Amino acid sequence: MRLAEGIVIDKEATFGELKFSALRREVHEQSEDGEMLDGIKERTYDLKSRGQGGMIQVSIPAGAGEKMFSYNEAVELVNPVLDTVATAGFPDVEVDWYLKADDIVKKGNAGKPPFKDFKKGMEQEKNDK
Repeated sequence: MRLAEGIVIDKEATFGELKFSALRREVHEQSEDGEMLDGIKERTYDLKSRGQGGMIQVSIPAGAGEKMFSYNEAVELVNPVLDTVATAGFPDVEVDWYLKADDIVKKGNAGKPPFKDFKKGMEQEKNDK
């Protein structure tokens, strides 16, 4: 069976309440010969998931920007998808599951466009309160 688009997830049923923890790692772009480049391809974050009963990791594209939420701030995922990577071995095949999303946003902001300028975004959030 091939799931070219991964497995789409019911966010509430799968994750329950999500809280931000930390940036776990950044994956850098590579040239065709495997040389590391300065650009960042994606970032992986640790989130606390009440539905999963512990920490989960989610990767988002670098274009979504670096996420700077407060520790334990309520967040939500934009378009989460569960996907796999298979590694052929002998005699078995290993399959690793990973979670990716288009973005991580403050709870309740999933439908709002992201701020391109972090400082302006912080000022706008103060004005909205």
